[in-house]
Amino acid sequence: MTTSLREAWATLPSRLKLLEPVAFSDGEWSVLERLHARFNDREAHARLPMAIARFRDAAAKEIFDRARQFDDVVTVNVDESWEDRVAGGEGDPMAPWVRLYNEEVDAMMGVLVPPASYRKEHYAYGRFVFPEPHGLHTDHSLEDPAAGGEPICIARIETLGTHYVDGDYRMQDPETQSMLKALRYWIPVPEGEPEQVFEALLKRGTLKTIPVNHVMLMVAGNGSEKAQVTQHISARPPEGGLHSAFFQRQYRLLPQP
Repeated sequence: MTTSLREAWATLPSRLKLLEPVAFSDGEWSVLERLHARFNDREAHARLPMAIARFRDAAAKEIFDRARQFDDVVTVNVDESWEDRVAGGEGDPMAPWVRLYNEEVDAMMGVLVPPASYRKEHYAYGRFVFPEPHGLHTDHSLEDPAAGGEPICIARIETLGTHYVDGDYRMQDPETQSMLKALRYWIPVPEGEPEQVFEALLKRGTLKTIPVNHVMLMVAGNGSEKAQVTQHISARPPEGGLHSAFFQRQYRLLPQP
């Protein structure tokens, strides 16, 4: 007997220590079932990002407390030598949490998107002080320029929730498209300076905010017409900066037998 997607999801909580899988609504299950059947479903992509798990309260507090010990931003790329470097005593205080994040997000993706296989990852923590948001962008799969959409899971701990363009950004009217250009390149447009545009799009709901302490399923990719990759932009820290931690793990899609 084949285990249903919903049944498989229900078995996950007992296996996880860091994360708590969320309870999906019927509408969210409809999207996830479409992605499970065929990840490059553009109509389903337009319903992402979607929270798939939340960090347990004690874990979020401990991760945040560790991030607050650093007044610079520490950024780490997880490559082939990462485990050796950490095991060699290079002193990354976030490594135990990153290992758990990787194991548990992989377990969730194995249920939701079975063809997903690890592609790349980075994480960052410390006091974020950049004076303007990282321009509106998508996460790319540079190893495969023709790639369609690929799953990516991000999480921000405690502060600086990321903003994203809601719905199908290609369907926006010309004025809104111009405003999104202001954010993409952080330049003035006829509709205003990028700072004004940023606030206006947040106010009207074109930009929405990803909740902190949650694992969000998004779409990475390049220029393929098959996918609607997630357009997102970092929140701006207040003057003096703000401590936070950020995890990002991206997947490729393996051919299904």
